[in-house]
Amino acid sequence: MAQNNNTKKDTAWFAGGCFWGVQYYFRNVPGVLSTRVGYMGGTAQHPTYEQVCTGTTGHLETLEVVFDPEKVSYEDLAKLFFEIHDPTQSNGQGPDIGRQYLSAVFYKDEKQKKTIEKLVDILRLHGLDVVTQVREASTFWPAENYHQDYYTKTGGNPYCHFRVKRKWK
Repeated sequence: MAQNNNTKKDTAWFAGGCFWGVQYYFRNVPGVLSTRVGYMGGTAQHPTYEQVCTGTTGHLETLEVVFDPEKVSYEDLAKLFFEIHDPTQSNGQGPDIGRQYLSAVFYKDEKQKKTIEKLVDILRLHGLDVVTQVREASTFWPAENYHQDYYTKTGGNPYCHFRVKRKWK
């Protein structure tokens, strides 16, 4: 996507199970400038996929989204996140079970944190027992190149992410 030097940029991080499926849904949203899959929230420096899969690093498979806030809002991206995974599943996502697949949003400031908390409250008002963690962002470690844009490279489709429209009022 071409962008000029005047493009405004903001960043969001979402962990909702296998990062391939999360990236699949975010990469073509109008206003999204780029996406990268990687790891966040753990203690290991420069973690590898093999390390994260052990469940001992504390990292979650995470999508980094760089977006133009004049074209798409953080709130709209967060709503999409809650619609493409099951925020009530506490042990992973779909068939992917394990600590690295937990549902979390990593916020960079109080505005993002308050937006997520508001959306979680709305989902709970509609009867969902949301277990999504709301955590302060830490270092984002990009995943290995073969994980980036996985479904675009392979022509596949997500097997554990399906969009479910939710009520936001």
